[in-house]
Amino acid sequence: MNEKGLQGKKIVVCGSRKIEEISTIIEKQGGIPIIRPLQGTVFLAEKEVEPDLVKFVENGADWVILTTGIGTETLVSLAGKLGLEELFLKRLREAKVAVRGYKTISALKKLAVQPVVTAEDGTTKGLAQALESYDFSNKKIMIQLHGELAPTLTAFFESRGGAVQKILPYQHIAPEQEIVEKLSQELMIIECDAVCFTTATQVHSLFDYAREQNIYDRIVHSLNKNIVAAAVGKVTAEALREEGVNRLVVPENERMGAMIIELVKYFNT
Repeated sequence: MNEKGLQGKKIVVCGSRKIEEISTIIEKQGGIPIIRPLQGTVFLAEKEVEPDLVKFVENGADWVILTTGIGTETLVSLAGKLGLEELFLKRLREAKVAVRGYKTISALKKLAVQPVVTAEDGTTKGLAQALESYDFSNKKIMIQLHGELAPTLTAFFESRGGAVQKILPYQHIAPEQEIVEKLSQELMIIECDAVCFTTATQVHSLFDYAREQNIYDRIVHSLNKNIVAAAVGKVTAEALREEGVNRLVVPENERMGAMIIELVKYFNT
């Protein structure tokens, strides 16, 4: 492999964590890191989630859909603070449980809860596919989400007659509009060579803005024709594909360093 595989390439980083670390990796490969954090802020919505948590404990659900390990652990912790942990776990064990992601499966093992359905590829789309053969008509479904509302997953259950209750222990505040605007302009005038997305939230921030500004098609065109989109893992890649981005670099090992090495391979092929 060429030691300077990103020589002179401008690489946009959309994350807000480990910026120095990923910038160093890019620079060691000869690249120029450009930081455009699209993550915004995800905060623990403790007071906001209490009524939804109490409602679940009081009414239960036929199905519980868990999408993140940290979200699952947080719900147990919040239930404990309300003196409802045992009742929460009872409701969880009474329901059929479906999960996305290995971290969620690990969190359930600690609780001695065995999921009925798992998404083998760790994506929301994969979870929906794994659930297609089940009947959700007149079923109560609780979905634990992380920061965003996941309309596609909600629509999946509602279109099959399910009654959905969402619980978001973490909620999302959008990034600064100036940053999203600047990146959008850079993408349209091809001011960079690659864009690295480390969460699906970053993808949604970019494309929601693009829709609002009527530049969606131009952004998609740039990413499919002129600028390479890199995703840190399957869930982020799924979000990009859902937006119509088909040319992707995705590492097998879901780490930021591995993503940069995959970019090096891409540019040296």
